[in-house]
Parts: sequence; structure tokens; C-alpha cells
Amino acid sequence: MTRWWREITLVILLLSLVSIISIFTGHFVEWLLLISVGLLAWQTIQVNRLERRLSIGKIGKNIQAKGIWEDIYYHLYKIKKSEANRKKKLGRMIDQFRKSTNALPDAAVVLGKQGEIEWLNKSARTVLGLKKSDKGQRITNLIRMPRFVEYFNAKDYDKKISIVAPADESSILQIVIVPYGAAGLRLLLAQDITQLKKMELVRKDFVANVSHELRTPLTVLKGYLETLQDMEDNSPILIRSLQQMEAQTERMQILVDDLLMLTRLETRAKRSECVDITELLKRIVQENRVLETEAERVTLRIDSDAKLQGDPDELRSAFSNLIENALKYSPPETIVKVRWYAVDNCACFEVEDKGEGIAQLEIPRITERFYRVDVNRTTKISGTGLGLAIVKHVLVRHEAKLDIDSTIGKGSCFRCLFPKRRLC
Repeated sequence: MTRWWREITLVILLLSLVSIISIFTGHFVEWLLLISVGLLAWQTIQVNRLERRLSIGKIGKNIQAKGIWEDIYYHLYKIKKSEANRKKKLGRMIDQFRKSTNALPDAAVVLGKQGEIEWLNKSARTVLGLKKSDKGQRITNLIRMPRFVEYFNAKDYDKKISIVAPADESSILQIVIVPYGAAGLRLLLAQDITQLKKMELVRKDFVANVSHELRTPLTVLKGYLETLQDMEDNSPILIRSLQQMEAQTERMQILVDDLLMLTRLETRAKRSECVDITELLKRIVQENRVLETEAERVTLRIDSDAKLQGDPDELRSAFSNLIENALKYSPPETIVKVRWYAVDNCACFEVEDKGEGIAQLEIPRITERFYRVDVNRTTKISGTGLGLAIVKHVLVRHEAKLDIDSTIGKGSCFRCLFPKRRLC
């Protein structure tokens, strides 16, 4: 600010000098014009000097200048120094990022707006079979698997896909693409999940084999229990023991059936046909009404004639599980409402009960296998803990979503939302 006052003071002195000279010689305007031209010429020279230094990037700390121009050069030098420090810091961060990503076992590839490779780590060369010289090439020209190309071009990166590794056909990769930045950049990550897939396959085979092998001894055991119960000379103690054995055998039979159902859902090829949901729900509700000992507890409301493209047996299993759960976990005097309707370009199957409700912290976990909500009840409710897991698998196979609203002490509402593309 001091230099600005010096510049203003200089101009005032020059004007004063012009005034004094004009008193003796006259020609005030001419002298004023001469001084103005001189000042303008001086400033033009300084601007030209600054432009030449900026064009060659030569802004140093000790540039000799007069007046306000000394401050201008000093501030430009500070800006340039700050920018240089920022670039150094950014360079160190980039080097650190590259070193850390190179140490990752997962492949990482930075893709530009057009899908061209801008950078890749060491694992990308091993896992994806890419090379340093591939920079600038479109990723779809190098990884030409139809499933990957379709996933990349669809730009729907909420899901992950699995493909055979381009560099090793015996390996399986899980691919995820993460968009970032305003310039349309994307980060491709590929993880080798071969071992996980093998372990998953072993688990599925084990569950399927054990469940299948258990069916025969359970059938034999159940037959002998029925024979013993038909005998007339059984004592009260034996009768009670046989009844408990029959109940546990029945529970084991249901568990085996549910495990086999889950195995089929995980391994069986998808079957699709146009399913009349209205008729399917009427049959399911009627069956539950027959099974219930109380009067009709299920009310069915059909607000849409929409049909679904899917597997009728799987849909029947999912809907039945939701209805039976609602009946099981709500008081005998309450009504379970079942509804089929359309909402927001989706078809919705809804089951609402007035039961005990589910805590919000429990909701994300209730679709896990064998997970049971820990609630203090006066009477124990039987179940395998697989019903909602079956529902979840069926909905995934039908591209649907399970939405759960629940309040402790007031009840729950389960909604199965099927996308528009599933309607037929």
C-alpha cells in the first residue's frame, strides 16, 4: 500500500511542477499532455517487460524494478513459488499412490473418457495380461470378452461381474469399475477370486450331498415312528416321547428341504415363463387358509393384473415363505394383509402383519442363512432360519428387491419389487 501512495505522490508532484512551470511560461495543457505521454510511455515499457518475462517463465526474486512494479514482480514470484511447491507436493502424492497401487495384489487400471488406458499397476500386467505399451489403447480392444464389453458399455457399474482371466483361463476375476472425477475418468479393479469360487463350490456340493443323504434316513425314521404310534399298547410316557421325536423329525425334514431348495436356487439354470401372479397368489392364500386352525387370517387384495416373467415354483416358494412367516410371527387374532399392485413402473408383492416387529439393526441380517432374531417370547416359534434366505435368492434370480419396513410392537411390511422389464 505504501508503494501506491508513493506513486500517487509522484503524480501529484508532477502536476504541481506542471502548474508552477505554466505560471511562468504558460501552455498548461501542453505541459500536462507531455507529462501524461511520458507516464504512459513508461508504463507501456514496464508492461512489455512483464509480458516478455511471463512468456519465457522468467519471474525471479531479485528482478530490479521501480515503484509499484517492484511489488508486482514480487507477488508474481510468490505465486510462482507457491505453484512450484504445490506441484512438488502433488508429484510426491502421485508417486506414493503409484507405489502403493503397484504393491496391491489386485489389478488397477485408470481409464480415460473414451475408455483408453491412462495408467496401470504391476498386477494389471499379470492378472489382465496388459502391457506398458498398451497405454492409450481402449480397454475393450484388449479385453474382448462379450460379458466384459457389455458391462463396460452399459455404464451400470453398481454391480460386479466375474470373467475368466485373459492371461490365465484357469483363473476367475471379479471386475468392478468406479467412475470418479468430472472428466469422466474411471478406475477398473480386477480381483482374482478363483479360490473363493472353489470354496463356494465345495460348500454348495457339501450342503447338497449332506441334505440329499439325510432324506433317506429321515424317511425311514419317520416311517418307524408312525408305526410305533399306531400300536395300541403304548404307555403315556412312550406316546409323549414318540410325539416329540416325530416333531423333531418333521423339523429336520423341513430343514433338509429348505437346504435343498437353496442349493437348487444357487446351481440350477434359470427357468422363465409368463406367470399369472393373481392365480398363483389365490392358490397360495387358499392353501394357508386350509392349513390355519383359526378362521381366515389372510386377506388378499389384487390391484393389478400384471404378470411376471419367471419361475412359478420359485415365486411360489418365496411368496409362501413371506406369508407363512407373517402368520407365524403375529398374534392369532390378527389379520395378515397380502397385496399385489403396481407402483413407480414396478410390480409389488406386499405382506403386512401386526406382529412383534423387527429392530432396525436386525433388518440387514434377517435374510442371512440360519439367522434368527433374538426376541424374548413366552412360546418358542419353530423354524429353520432359511425362509428369508430362500426369498432373497429367488428375488435375486428375478432381478427384484426386498424392501422391509418394521416397527417394534406394531408389525412389519415386506415388499418384493419387480422391475418393469420383468412384466409380461
